[in-house]
Amino acid sequence: MRIRTRTAVALTGALALSLVTGCAQGGAAGASTDTVTYWLWDSNQLPAYQACAKDFQRQHPGLKVKITQMGWADYWTKLTASFIAGTEPDVFTDHIQKFGQFADLNVLEPLDDLGIDESAYQPGLAANWTGQDGHRYGAPKDWDTVALFYNRKMTEEAGLTAGEIDGLSWNPEDGGSFEKALAHLTVDRNGKRGDEKGFDRNNVKVYGLATGGAGDSDGQTTWSPFAASAGWKYTDKARWGSAYRYDDKTFQSVIDWYFGLAKKGYLAPFTDYTDGANPANAQVASGRAATALDGAWMISTYYGTKGLDVGTAVTPAGPTGKRATMMNGLADSITKNARNKAGAKKWVRYLASDECQKTVGGYGIVFPATPDGTAAAVAAYKKKDIDVSAFTGPVEGKKGFTTFSFPVTDYAADVYALMRPAMQDVYANNAPVKGLTKTNDQINFILGQ
Repeated sequence: MRIRTRTAVALTGALALSLVTGCAQGGAAGASTDTVTYWLWDSNQLPAYQACAKDFQRQHPGLKVKITQMGWADYWTKLTASFIAGTEPDVFTDHIQKFGQFADLNVLEPLDDLGIDESAYQPGLAANWTGQDGHRYGAPKDWDTVALFYNRKMTEEAGLTAGEIDGLSWNPEDGGSFEKALAHLTVDRNGKRGDEKGFDRNNVKVYGLATGGAGDSDGQTTWSPFAASAGWKYTDKARWGSAYRYDDKTFQSVIDWYFGLAKKGYLAPFTDYTDGANPANAQVASGRAATALDGAWMISTYYGTKGLDVGTAVTPAGPTGKRATMMNGLADSITKNARNKAGAKKWVRYLASDECQKTVGGYGIVFPATPDGTAAAVAAYKKKDIDVSAFTGPVEGKKGFTTFSFPVTDYAADVYALMRPAMQDVYANNAPVKGLTKTNDQINFILGQ
């Protein structure tokens, strides 16, 4: 027997009803035989894809691409609603975190006939978008990794060199040199550093590490680099696992240590984080935090912040001796009920081409999925005097680095719905980490274990 959360049941039921009654057969809003509708969420990338659309239209006379951009939260809400209402776009930017849910709901069009060559992209990116049925549902678009951003002025005042920050290590027992660095970067309202006698952890002016929230079920820019560098894996298999491992002792020791940094006053408290109003980069920009773990998609935001002199460093080495970072990869997917399916396939094939990806890379906003696209992005960042080696190093296979992917399983929405409050409880309310074992049991019960 399997159970579903109320939200997932309602969503699945609504989608099933609309598909059965034909309400979702209307196709994308505003779509026609000469127009391909395309949705994306990142405003920074909009000019790059407008450039790709212009070139695509030149190569395909009679076809137009209508691009709609909206913010992250609105994007997923409206996309889900569009599947129910039958107003979905022909093509949309897909996220691996959502792939499992969309696969469950059977709303994606197989892309096997596009002839995607997995070897044409950075390792692992194409394979992530193959469903359990063996069909492809996403064409590789770009990739990102996680690194440590830091305020140069604050690190220099603390006497920490760039080389020292790039060489930090950690362990769950005493936190290693990473925790020592965070303690030294933390300053209370009386000017005492976190490693000095008399430090007041309850009245902190500058935290050593910005908060990125509780991390929910994946911890991409929070606890995941530490859990992975301690040797932990999300599930029993790399893709489409049948059991999660949040009950693992190694994982729980990492979580206990990581959120324990907040108790010591080195990590900004849970209440400091707001995804829209006060994300990690805003905490660093305001001087509230000296460092932040964040993704490559934020490079231009940090370096473009007026008055902020920022540097980047690789993630700390863990007990395994490795430095770990999640390597996420976005894709372009076609909706099952796309109005202009033929045009959509031509557009997605072009989006996945080296031609378009080199164009996108030239804007220096993201790292495209093809090697040449990545090289174009690195060159574009270099022109801006931005060193991105902390992000590209792990992907280039440099010694001492390891990358890992988002967990891809059935019932992704249910996993998120269960883990989100559980992780927030640990972070915000000091709930014991052993409570995650019960949550893990609930998740695995849903998965049929």
